[in-house]
Parts: sequence; C-alpha cells; structure tokens
Amino acid sequence: MIIDDEPQIRKLLKVTLHAHHYDVAEAGSGEEGILQASMSHPDLIVLDLGLPDMGGMDVLRRIREWSQTPIIVLTARDREEDKIAALDDGADDYVTKPFGMGELVARIRVALRHVAGSVSEPVLRFGALTIDLAMRNVELGGERVKLTPTEYDLLKTLASNGGKVMTQRQLLQQVWGRHYGETEQHYLRIYVGHLRKKLESDTTRPQYILTEPGIGYRFAVED
Repeated sequence: MIIDDEPQIRKLLKVTLHAHHYDVAEAGSGEEGILQASMSHPDLIVLDLGLPDMGGMDVLRRIREWSQTPIIVLTARDREEDKIAALDDGADDYVTKPFGMGELVARIRVALRHVAGSVSEPVLRFGALTIDLAMRNVELGGERVKLTPTEYDLLKTLASNGGKVMTQRQLLQQVWGRHYGETEQHYLRIYVGHLRKKLESDTTRPQYILTEPGIGYRFAVED
C-alpha cells in the first residue's frame, strides 16, 4: 500500500511495483490510508510524511497501535532528527526523495523477507555467518566465534532485524535495558567495535554490521 498525496509519485510506484509483480493499493491522505490498511491488511506500507490532512508520523503511530506490518517511510525530509523519530516510532526503514527505484524495491524485498523469516526461525544464516538462536552459538566459516553475553545479545538483536535500520536508542534499550538512552551511546560503539573485530575480515569496510550515520546500525542481508 502506498500512502502519498502526490499522484505522480503514486503512479510511478504503482507502475514499477506492478512490473515486479506486486499488487498495489493507494491512498492520498492519512485517514484514507489508515482506513484502507485496517480493512485490507497489506503486506507492506510505503508512507509519506507530508500528508494533507494529518502528519505522517501520526499515521505511523496509529497504525502501529494495532499492526506490525512493515512500514517504509518515503519522504523529502532528510534531517537525522526526522529519521530517528520515525524509526523509534516503528518505521522499518526510511528513504528520502529523490530516490532510486532500484534501491526502494530492494528495501521492500528485504522488509518482506524479514517478516517471512521472523516466525520461530531457530538458525539465522548470512553467507559464512551462522547464528543458532536456540543454542546461542555463532559460527563463521564453520569455526565457532566466542562472544560475551552482551556481544551475543547485540548480534542477535541486529541479525534478527536483518535489513532494518535500528536506532541507537532501540539497540540500547533492547540489549541493555529500557533505562538506557542517549548518554550511554558509547557502550554501543564499543560493542559494535568488538563484534566487527570478531566477524569482519576488514573492520574499515564491514560486511555485516553497517553504520547508519547519526542514526544507528543495520545488519546487512542480501537484496
């Protein structure tokens, strides 16, 4: 489902997504989008923040009250503050206009694949990296990787949300506890550094844990 007040954007997205074999529903306002989403239960929502009747952030929060459908924010707002707020409020990804259709379609595939693979999957595989959630065991190239409990919890959180941008606050609260926030961001940088040393062949060009500057991190999955 596309929720965007610009007919040209909706048309472009509809034509492109149809070419990739997706069925597309449209809404030109926030209220219409919420109503359609509640009735049709789409597999994924592409949401603009600049809507004529209500803020896109309000649409995001209202949908998140009853649905965990993946939501990709598509907007001209490119401030870090807007990105962080949208992701913290439940967006799965954030793409700024102007955008490349190839990138957007790839992110849609990743978001849908994450949902499909998130149902009680005991083993996560990313190329040479294997994470056995039941056994709390991590292997790289067939060799066991020794991690501390905190390193494992951080890796599990990132990998379980593969392809999804996670803000620093989300990671801190999920790994260290809900009372952790902006003042403890250095913990996150330290432990991401530890993980990269153990998992990456080149820590300056990471393959698995990617930095989203000013926002947080994304665990890379194949498009």
